[in-house]
Amino acid sequence: MSVTIDQAFIKQFEREVHEAYQRQGSKLRNTVRTISNVNGSSAVFQKVGKGTASTKSTHGMVPVMNLDHTNIEVVLQDFYAGDWIDHLDELKLNIDERQVIANAGANALGRKTDELIIDALSGASANTVVDGNVGMTKDKILEAFELFGEADVPDDGQRFCIVGWKQWSELLSIDEFVNADYIGAEQLPFASITQAKMFLGTIFVPHSGLPIDGNDIRSCFWYHKTSVGHAAASDVKTDVTWHGDRAAHFVNNMMSQGAGLIDEAGIITINCDETPD
Repeated sequence: MSVTIDQAFIKQFEREVHEAYQRQGSKLRNTVRTISNVNGSSAVFQKVGKGTASTKSTHGMVPVMNLDHTNIEVVLQDFYAGDWIDHLDELKLNIDERQVIANAGANALGRKTDELIIDALSGASANTVVDGNVGMTKDKILEAFELFGEADVPDDGQRFCIVGWKQWSELLSIDEFVNADYIGAEQLPFASITQAKMFLGTIFVPHSGLPIDGNDIRSCFWYHKTSVGHAAASDVKTDVTWHGDRAAHFVNNMMSQGAGLIDEAGIITINCDETPD
């Protein structure tokens, strides 16, 4: 009987961790190219250059584009997040300790997933909108928008812009960003509890994990989905083992993932000053 109960505990915990990771773990995983179930220590993403159309003579050979093909290798890394659940402590608590630890482990791995993607975005240096000693402004957004157009980055609904919470507050003070006369009532930033909205064909998302330097300059990133790759050999897995000498379960959450820069032409870094007034 005790073995059966223990197995039920383990299976329920594994399900709770997986659901928590899917629900509130990573904000950015679905905004980039993703490969799952990778076999090996690395994954390869294909980068294809631009093609050029040409004419041909009657009965002549069709000209080939000679596309430039490049392989981008992403190395996978293993991450762990574990904790103990004391059996008798559970009897003294008025909260579900198992659920608390499941959420904590899933959130920790979710933040690590986003950290990998942000690190890959930080590797792009080709296109930068300088801080200019100011925060997020309409002029900066329009400058970045122009850079995308000049680089022929597709405007296909797969552009994302992640900003800090300070920049999100500044965006909310821009009339064109929040006024229904410009964007329509369905695109208002408060229409969704996810705190994300569409503007200029881009989904803007606030994020707390963006890098900031010693001069209080926050780096925000506007990018196309195909410009960064994320690979996973193993999504979040959970191992729960009983340790009789401790009278406790040890819960180990783990994953094997990696992220890499594919095409920096599809990434624009917008630097914003967060110096206190």
